Amino acid sequence: MTEDDRNRRYFLKVTALAGSALILQACGNNATTNVVNAKQSPEKNTGSDEEAEEVTPLEDLMREHGVLRRALFVFSEAAAVLPHDPPGMWADAIQKAAKLFREFGEDYHEKKLEEQFIFPLIKQKAPTGPAGSYPDILTAQHARGREITDYILASTAAGKIGANSTDLSKALNGFVRMYDAHAAREDTIVFPAWKNLIKPDEYAELGEKFEDIEHEQFGEDGYENAVKQIAAIETSVGLDDISKLTPAGPPK
Repeated sequence: MTEDDRNRRYFLKVTALAGSALILQACGNNATTNVVNAKQSPEKNTGSDEEAEEVTPLEDLMREHGVLRRALFVFSEAAAVLPHDPPGMWADAIQKAAKLFREFGEDYHEKKLEEQFIFPLIKQKAPTGPAGSYPDILTAQHARGREITDYILASTAAGKIGANSTDLSKALNGFVRMYDAHAAREDTIVFPAWKNLIKPDEYAELGEKFEDIEHEQFGEDGYENAVKQIAAIETSVGLDDISKLTPAGPPK
């Protein structure tokens, strides 16, 4: 290797190292700038968090069903103890659970969402599909459910359960049995069919519409307040710890 070759190689090494140093320095400055900007502009992070918290219409319907199923569980547990001289706390729990089911389930979820937006679209666009026969059946069950809710509210209005405890137990069992099957069909057949009938942009618009209806009905925290209500009802009758519901193992 000649002296000129060695000098040329040395020059290239020095140039490459200098360039790398400049690149690293620039990256460091950009990282520092990004950290400063993030600290100075927290609203950017807030915006992304809010986007992550958006609830789709289908998720909204499903989680509302979750609240209603918890009320149904209170009813089923109450029905089991009613014929056996139940403590007075059950009358209060049943009354509150029935009011929650009326306000959050029947007057809002059923009337304002299902009967206004979901059932009519299925009847219009997919009357012969797998979900086509359900809107009329489910609407009739909504009506029967309201009749039973009226009876439950009237039977527990005095804060105690009298001689009609057996009749009330039967009414609760029938209500639970109907709505267990009712909600399961909606979750697995009706709601998915409805979603498939809607274009993506229409689906997004309905998400905002559902939220507006909920806020109009209950204020800003309708769902959250419903969850708090059912949790308090469960606690009042010892149903808040679901680990106690784990059954013993099967016989060996």
